[in-house]
Amino acid sequence: MKLVSVQVGLPRAIIYKARHITTGIFKNPIASRVRARTLNLDGDRQADLTVHGGAEKAIYSYPVEHYDYWRSELPDMELPWGMFGENFTTEGLIENQLNIGDRFRIGSTTLMVTQPRMPCYKLAAKFQRDDILKRFLHSGRTGFYFSVIEEGEVGAGDEIALLSKDAAGISVADITRMYISKGKDQDLLRRAAQVEALPLSWRDYFVDQIK
Repeated sequence: MKLVSVQVGLPRAIIYKARHITTGIFKNPIASRVRARTLNLDGDRQADLTVHGGAEKAIYSYPVEHYDYWRSELPDMELPWGMFGENFTTEGLIENQLNIGDRFRIGSTTLMVTQPRMPCYKLAAKFQRDDILKRFLHSGRTGFYFSVIEEGEVGAGDEIALLSKDAAGISVADITRMYISKGKDQDLLRRAAQVEALPLSWRDYFVDQIK
């Protein structure tokens, strides 16, 4: 497992559908090592902190393996690392194999998987196409967020070491499937609602769907 690329970016103003919006989704690769802190990487910020950022969404990671899929789906688009707004482009970490609560060591940093990424209109603004939101979500290729358990430095090329697997066994992909299916798997909902590493907003959402 490997950290292929690291991206950071500051919020910028753009025009989308004749509206002026501010977004932090534009990220650029950096060659130097960077410090991972509780809320983000140095040099990285989010625009709307009501839905983005925070300790449970400190670092957004996207699997390099998904880029081939999107290049076949969107052949006319350039898709450089960071196109999906990710801080980390990773190799070897796939949503259906990652449990919420899994812990990893990257560089001198300890990180924990917290949740999948749910796309918002700013992804559509980045791609300049509305259909990307539904296609992204239903593809299951959502990427995932890390929280920073121990601050440290990371850099492109770092090995990713698994420290522990969460015993509850609820994967990132499970969370996305439950969101899409709107409560069809009641047993999985009950299990997910008990996963302490899952943000409270997600647990409350699942509790509301338990019959």
